[in-house]
Amino acid sequence: MPESTAPERMTRKTTSIAQLLATRVAETPEREAYRYPVGEEWRSMTWKQAHERVKAMAAGLLSLGLHREERVGILSNTRVEWLLCDLGILSAGGATTTVYPSSTSEECAYILADSETKYVFIEDTTQLAKLSKHRAEIPSVKKLIMIDGSPGAPDRDWVMTLSELEAAGAAWLEKDPKAVDEIVAGIKPEHLATLIYTSGTTGKPKGVRLLHECWAYTADAMDATRLMDADDVQYLWLPMSHSFGKVLMAGHIASGSVCAVDGRIPKIVENLAVVKPTIMAAVPRIFEKVYNKILEGAKQGGLKQTIFEWAVGVGKAGSKVRQAGKEPGGFLALKLKIADKLVFSKVKARFGGRVKYFISGSAPLSREIAEFFHACDILILEGYGLTESSAASFVNRPTKYAFGTVGVPMPGTELKLAPEDGEILMKSPGIMQGYHNLPDQTAEALTDDRWLRTGDIGEVDEHGFLRITDRKKDLIKTSGGKYIAPQHIEGKLKAGCPYLSQVIVHGDKRNFVTALITLDEESAMKWAKGQGIDGKTYSEVVQLPEVKAMLSPYFDEVNKTLAKYETVKQFQILPKDLSVDEGELTPSLKVKRKVVEKKYATLLDKMYEGALASE
Repeated sequence: MPESTAPERMTRKTTSIAQLLATRVAETPEREAYRYPVGEEWRSMTWKQAHERVKAMAAGLLSLGLHREERVGILSNTRVEWLLCDLGILSAGGATTTVYPSSTSEECAYILADSETKYVFIEDTTQLAKLSKHRAEIPSVKKLIMIDGSPGAPDRDWVMTLSELEAAGAAWLEKDPKAVDEIVAGIKPEHLATLIYTSGTTGKPKGVRLLHECWAYTADAMDATRLMDADDVQYLWLPMSHSFGKVLMAGHIASGSVCAVDGRIPKIVENLAVVKPTIMAAVPRIFEKVYNKILEGAKQGGLKQTIFEWAVGVGKAGSKVRQAGKEPGGFLALKLKIADKLVFSKVKARFGGRVKYFISGSAPLSREIAEFFHACDILILEGYGLTESSAASFVNRPTKYAFGTVGVPMPGTELKLAPEDGEILMKSPGIMQGYHNLPDQTAEALTDDRWLRTGDIGEVDEHGFLRITDRKKDLIKTSGGKYIAPQHIEGKLKAGCPYLSQVIVHGDKRNFVTALITLDEESAMKWAKGQGIDGKTYSEVVQLPEVKAMLSPYFDEVNKTLAKYETVKQFQILPKDLSVDEGELTPSLKVKRKVVEKKYATLLDKMYEGALASE
């Protein structure tokens, strides 16, 4: 293998997130730490107030009998209590088992049994019903702690409320005020901190064992890059069951910034106007939806559309200058001011008007979309990492970025590419200990000298920026022997057509490429109304030949930019969008390619029946 990159140096300060929290509270006790909704009102919590609740939860777990490194689950949507419960578990010396709130009852039971979890924080009676159904299969779970509501009589022996746990913790601390402090002081880097079960796109989830050292490293690395500072307001809505959310929590504590927490996705737009964040992380799907709405709204014809297109053209010229590391001057600077007043300020207002930059991760972001937003004076910094690397491994920086790449390694992270296929390998203190109870899979993922095999294919440019070209397992090999990266084509199509929601490019062992697509319902129905098509449902509209005729030119334009063997020869529109509930998307909104292809195998086969098209 080629020589690895030398890691960027940084100062290591953190031993564990629990110790980092104690330091943060000592330094800035009265500064605002969290904002969170209660009904229609947003409330605030200082670092001191947050720490008092964390210590009460930690002591409450000790009163139940929690021992070091024993697992405590959290089965809840993203909310301020999720973060406090997690910090309480860590401060009690325990390890957090994260469970997606959208998981089925069977999936929850499997994870809790496999991890031998002892206690579980549950959000409400909905999550209680899931676990009650499988109580006999999770004998290790001694007690459930309910955040909202209270249990009914049948479950009272098994369930207590969060307020009851905190009251028990307060009583414990009255007897032994130093109990939690002593445990936090005794946490070692090699102690288990988190078990995150990867949702994966196939197969049973694997428990990724992340140590205190992993999160301590990410906190120090994020602090070294200064992605957040004490004056920032972060809006956090991502699933905390996912490593992306967890690493943002580490960065928040290290920086001492404000974190506004609300995981309700339908509330994002409304909340942005209220919270007015300076930083927000999101998955590409969010940016794609906003991008499509902006383009759709601009297609009104007349003067408004002319002004919009002029402004975007000016913005792209400005973006080109900024990407070269310079600031636009002269007549271009004047035109940018006018474009900002007429168009860009309205786009930025959608996000609250104060965003310095977004951070995108979890899936590839189309370069076209990143450049469009940059033209509108909105910087999206794409990053890259895996659950197995504690998420934060690569990221573009506010002053050092290249669209279409995932940036440069975080301080302390090393990178090399496998010579045989370009697979990305990485090494850092954030790399997992291994998969829980799965030594064979651990050996497959980690080399003998602890390099993580990511399963992603990439390339590094002359400036050190990493570009992900595709998933190793997702590469398509046509019957003619040509290798195709489907995500590259999918990104181009979603950027090129404002009506598309999801695209699954298909063609493995086939003689040409096809695609299954779903449409953004709001945009599709608006188009239909404009065509005089009324009284039909979304599933009826997408079956109309007029819809396919409307989409075809967009595919033709994208095909012009592709090699002949990559071009999409046919496409079919699915009757509804893909969803987490149907098992077609992971909770972090990645497409489960194999699941979708299996589900719509008949539709795919029909596109190849009697076809003579070739590469």
